[in-house]
Amino acid sequence: MSWGLISEMGYVGLQTTNLADSVFDATQILGLRETDRDANAVYLSAGEAHHELVYVESDVNGVDGFGLVASDGDALRQIRSRVQDEGFRIVNSKPRLDGIEDGFAFVGPEGFLFEIYIGMQKAGRVERTFGPDRYGHINFHPRDVTGMMKFLHRVLDFRLSDTIGDDYAYFMRCNPDHHGIALIRGEGTLHHHAWQTQSIADLSKLGDRLNAVGRELIWGPVRHGAGHNIAAYFVETTGAVVELYTDLEQIYDDSRSPVVWSEGDNWWNMWSSYRPTEFRKYGITPVVR
Repeated sequence: MSWGLISEMGYVGLQTTNLADSVFDATQILGLRETDRDANAVYLSAGEAHHELVYVESDVNGVDGFGLVASDGDALRQIRSRVQDEGFRIVNSKPRLDGIEDGFAFVGPEGFLFEIYIGMQKAGRVERTFGPDRYGHINFHPRDVTGMMKFLHRVLDFRLSDTIGDDYAYFMRCNPDHHGIALIRGEGTLHHHAWQTQSIADLSKLGDRLNAVGRELIWGPVRHGAGHNIAAYFVETTGAVVELYTDLEQIYDDSRSPVVWSEGDNWWNMWSSYRPTEFRKYGITPVVR
């Protein structure tokens, strides 16, 4: 269900200097499955999609791009027209990755690449012992947070769910999920990509898997105020953060006014005022194109 031009979050693409360790994090820690690979990329998914996460072997760690699913062919064409009218540089006029029927990619604000597409092929389901249900959202930290919020609304038709402070943070949605993209003012980095699971018990099992290989959660479980989700976080090989979450707020009234928080409210954790000081220091920048 969607109300705008984008129907759902599609995929996250990351470049990595250690492809084997990145794939280990995705499959053995998070619980995704490998669906395909080529000479320099591995495709992974939580469900039936050909990919929801793509690791590209590289000499740098960085953001390769974000995939967003257009509602239909008309929406795809309308977004392309908006992108051209805004003067953003289109770098691929056809799908840039395997498994996609139609789409295009452009460099948006602050160097982040967006691929808008329709028609991703199915990879089929296999039996799994653990893992998330699906890819859910991203959180990134643009320098011009209000400018990025306006771009997402004006060009990609995202709606505003929550605002925090004055020019500090925005949570935005493209469907009933409280947020598909969260923005917090920062240094121009992707902070984390997030994955939905069934139960808070899955968050504790994530901690167990990390402990078994000598690693740890960097925060959580916590109950966020903005979005209401219960979440836990760890750092993956690229330096980006991975969130596993459950119980995210669903917004079925598209006319709902944004919830307004002050920076001093406990919007980050309803269970405690504690917030680790190093949490926001993690993240990776977009690859220069």
